[in-house]
Amino acid sequence: MGVASFLVGDASPNTGYTTPVADAKNQLNAIVSQKIEVAPGLIVLRVVPDGWDLPTFSPGQFAVLGLSPEAPRCDGSGIEDQTPRAGRLIRRAYSIASSSVSREHLEFYINLVQSGSLTPRLFALQPGDRLWMGPKITGSFTLDQASPEHHLVLVATGTGLAPYMSMLRTMLPTTNGRRVAVLLGARHSWDLGYHAELSTMERLCGDFLYVPTISRPHEEVVPWAGQTGYVMELWTKSVVLESWGRRPTPDDTSIFLCGSPAMIDDMCKLLVTQGFREHTRNYPGQIFVERYW
Repeated sequence: MGVASFLVGDASPNTGYTTPVADAKNQLNAIVSQKIEVAPGLIVLRVVPDGWDLPTFSPGQFAVLGLSPEAPRCDGSGIEDQTPRAGRLIRRAYSIASSSVSREHLEFYINLVQSGSLTPRLFALQPGDRLWMGPKITGSFTLDQASPEHHLVLVATGTGLAPYMSMLRTMLPTTNGRRVAVLLGARHSWDLGYHAELSTMERLCGDFLYVPTISRPHEEVVPWAGQTGYVMELWTKSVVLESWGRRPTPDDTSIFLCGSPAMIDDMCKLLVTQGFREHTRNYPGQIFVERYW
């Protein structure tokens, strides 16, 4: 089960904190190798370590990024909810989106929190700029918690997709008959990060299902022909049942939930009525959660 401890005003997975680090500017140990603007307020950031090697990690885990309070903020950012202390690194945890097999860089899918302390500074970065990246990668939102014989349903909102991208990029070619479904919700079609890659995965892998949905189809520039509504509605519409030809059950399916707490709470309540149980260390279950607030 994911940890949900966040500093108000800067959304990130697992944990968020501002930690004292002496001489913050001299602690910058990594470099931005690539920055992709997915949509307004959404970026993909690739980061490489400078002078040290990336540790091994499991898909679904997170790393910590940091910048000095003196680092510039991007255009359009608002007033910070909390003023960081000078000389102290602002640090936040972000789920890794890159494959655990690739060791060239770590990739992060980040949403701009205008009043946050770190994301407006991350959005101001350009390739070649320096930042801090923690040498330790951790987190328990990983596939090895689920039964290896279970099919997988991965449900996400927004940047909650990030850990699933790491999982899919690592294990999808070797599913060996294990069915995998990604149900992704966003406000607009342009907010569906990795849409082209996931669509390609679906075409190439017969055991993989990708179903995106948008909640504001009336704001689309070009009419949206796909699913509409909230991501939970994809489950109640039985899109997985229609694709698989059978209804997922607690005996054969594990369900991962990542994104907004409201979605996770609603999905958990619904799934419990269908016999699923949230996984904990003491009471193993079939629902695994990671909250992004």
